[in-house]
Parts: sequence; C-alpha cells; structure tokens
Amino acid sequence: MSDALLVLTPVAVPFVGAVLALLLRERVAAARGVGMIALVTLAVLSLALFRRTAGGARLVGSVFGGWPQPFGIGFSASLPGAALVLVTALVALACAIYALSDIGPRRRRAGYDALMLAMIGAVNGAFLTDDLFNLYVWFELALISALGLLTLDRRRTQIDGAIRYAAFGMLAATFILLGIGMIYGITGTLDITRAAAALAAGSPSVGSAVAAALLLGGFALKAGLFPFHLWLPASYHTAPVTVAALFAGLLTKMGFYALLLVFAGLFGVGSGGVAAAQLVPALGLIAGATMVVCAAGALAQTDMRRLLAYHVIAQVGYMMAALALSTREGLAAAIFYMVHSIIVQANLFLGAGLIRRASGSWDLTRTGGMVRQEPLFAVLFAVPVLSLAGIPPLSGFFAKLIVIRESFDAGMAWLGAVGLLAGLMTIVSMALFWSDACWKDPRSGRTQRRLPGSALLAMAMLSAATVAIGLAPGWLWTVAQLSAKALGDLG
Repeated sequence: MSDALLVLTPVAVPFVGAVLALLLRERVAAARGVGMIALVTLAVLSLALFRRTAGGARLVGSVFGGWPQPFGIGFSASLPGAALVLVTALVALACAIYALSDIGPRRRRAGYDALMLAMIGAVNGAFLTDDLFNLYVWFELALISALGLLTLDRRRTQIDGAIRYAAFGMLAATFILLGIGMIYGITGTLDITRAAAALAAGSPSVGSAVAAALLLGGFALKAGLFPFHLWLPASYHTAPVTVAALFAGLLTKMGFYALLLVFAGLFGVGSGGVAAAQLVPALGLIAGATMVVCAAGALAQTDMRRLLAYHVIAQVGYMMAALALSTREGLAAAIFYMVHSIIVQANLFLGAGLIRRASGSWDLTRTGGMVRQEPLFAVLFAVPVLSLAGIPPLSGFFAKLIVIRESFDAGMAWLGAVGLLAGLMTIVSMALFWSDACWKDPRSGRTQRRLPGSALLAMAMLSAATVAIGLAPGWLWTVAQLSAKALGDLG
C-alpha cells in the first residue's frame, strides 16, 4: 500500500464503516459486524502505519480541496500522531468487544455503531491533520458524535449531561476558532508546519499572545483542565459505560494532543521558542491546580463514574505538568504519560461497568465481594487500578516517575512536589476503590450476576498492554523521545 493511501486509512476506514453501520442499523447483527470488521481493519492498518513511522519518518498523504499547499486539506503521519492512532485502535477494538455484552439491540438501532465509528474517525483525523482549521473541524465532528452517544437512551439525566457537554464544547470551539483565525492573520497560512516556521522567525506580539491565550482556553476546556473541569464529571456519568470508557480514554487526550501540537509545535514550548518563557508559568499553575484539585475531588466521591471522571482530569494534569517544563524531555514525558493514560483510564471505566453489572449499583458503598465471586476480574481490574496509582512495575509508575524526575531536573521542583502529593491522594483513592469493590464482603442478601466472557477479554487486552509497557518501558520512551523531537522541530 502506498504511503499516501496508508495515511488516509485511519480516517477513511471508520467513516466508511459508520456509513454502512448507519444504513444497516435496523439489522442489528449486520451493523455490529460492520463495526467489528472496521475496527479490526483499523487496528491492522494502524499497526502498519506505526511501523513505517516508528523510526521518526514522516509519511505525507494526499492534499484535498483542489488547492495547493498551504491552502489544501493535508494529512500526514509521523510521531506522535501515528502512535496515538495505534493506541486509539487498540482501545476502540477492546471497547467494541466489551460492547457485545453492554450495548443491546435498542442502542444499536439508535445508531451506536455508526456514532462510535464516526467518533474514532474524527479522533484519528485530529492526530493526522496538517491543517489548523481542520484540527478544529475534527473536534467538532467528535463533539457531534459524542453528543449522539451520550443520549442513546434518551433519559433525562443523559439530556442534562449532553446539554452541559455541548455548552462547554461550543464555548471551547469559539475560543479555538478565534485563535486559529488570529494565527492565520499573523502567518498567512493554516498549514501547521508553515505557521510554526513563520512564528519561529518572528518576535512575540500582542496578536500572538492573544491567539495563544484563546487556544489555551479552548483546548484546556476540551481536555477538562482546571478551572474548566466541572463539566466532565457532570457529563461522563450519564453515558453508557462503553461510551464513557471511549470518552475517558480518547476525548480528553485528543484535547491535550492539540495543546501539545499548538504550544510545543507552533509556539516552541520545549524547544526554546520565543513564546515559551511567557507561557510556562501559566501552564505550570494550570497543571498543579488540576492535579491537586481533581485528585482531592476523587476522594470525595462514592459513585464510581464520578470518581473515575475526576481521575481522568487529574491525569491530564500530569501531562500538562510535563508540557509546562518546556524541555524536550518534558515533551517526551507528556507523550509517554498520554499513551499510558489512554489505555488505563478506558480500562478503569470498563471495570467499573462490570462491578455495577455484578452488584447492581454504581455506589461503592453497595458493592463488594468481587475477589471471591469473580477472582479473574479482580486480578484484571487490579492492573489499571495499581497502574493509575503509580505502583511498580506497571506503566503508571514509569509515567509518574518520568514526569516528576523531569520536573526536578528542569528546576521546577515545586511542580514535582505537587505531582507527588496528587500521587499520594491517588494511591489512597484507588486503594479504597479496589477494596470497596473487590475485597469487602458484599451486601447480605444480594445475589451477584456473572460477568460475560467478552467483557473480561476486553479488559484483559488493555491490562496486558499496561503490563507490557511496565515491563519494557524503554521502547515507549524511545518513541516518546522521537515524538518530542518531531514536535520541537516543527518550527
């Protein structure tokens, strides 16, 4: 397969699958089969794309729209985008397997398969685009798909959650579009590489500062960073658990990837860019507040979905802390952490769904007994729980270690100390979570339901990936370093 065609497949395959699944939505088995075939195909092609770019190569795709660069709609694949496309395919496939027992015929006839595939295509489009305006477009397509997935059951709580999600999403879109417009006015191009070169060749101005502020506000809203974080716990808990797992794994990381692309690529944070010194204090304060406030917020929750939603945000805070270091190693730490977090947080939501299935409740005070009733599940669930807490030798230990080590090495020991404090709160939160759900005795008189094998297989896939990263972190660190170099070299 040619490079140009291979670059387009992570976007084209899900969207073609979405169209077919929409046409076949009344034939539930056929729509489900189309979704599974599309995701297996996506996983194979994403692996091929990653292998071609793993050494730092950049594959250039087609330019659409009938205009030459820098005005055409361009796609390219390089690190970290190609690595994130591969991780997205893994999580999407695991969630599709889990959905075999979670998403019934009514939800599939409501369009689950088409909406899920469209969202995956939009996420991949953001990871592979060469164009700032089309980065914005992919976010809007992801938002539309997410709203459809949030309201599959058409319950009052889902409509309420979707309204919150839409309101903050549209506010973020306004900031992003205004910021992109100002970048175009300053540089005369929407092509990311050319805009980065133009900004690097110039000096900071009021226009570039306002653009940076607008883009920071917009993408911070998308990523759920403090102080724009409250919409996320108020929305995620209303979605079906498979949908919540996809959101937790992908959508906030899509927002943080955009932050990386804009601030590391366009504005030179991490490579000595002229705007780095002005941006770093704000990034550091946002990161520190996000880690502490959201880790503390998780401690106050008993609803599993709200608890995990707060941890989703807190973990983005660690990535933001790595970006705020404004070093090449900090960028690599952020990318390492992002890959780890996508896998672990999706798995945690899948596990919470199985606990609810067994116990009949999302409330941790009403759960228990999973170690004795479902020992395999208890072991599989312990992997993401311990990884999120940062316990060695799992992926979360190395992710936190690298961020905190680089914080001290970069002369921002206070940020590393904040990360340690948030890490201690996360350990307490996750210990209580696993103990309440798995170790303590269940409520008397409650008969637990057996867990489906397909759901356990989905968790096993993600838990195996977490263990593999923890046992051999060197290869992912190498990929993260090459990714940081690619981002830093944009300008």
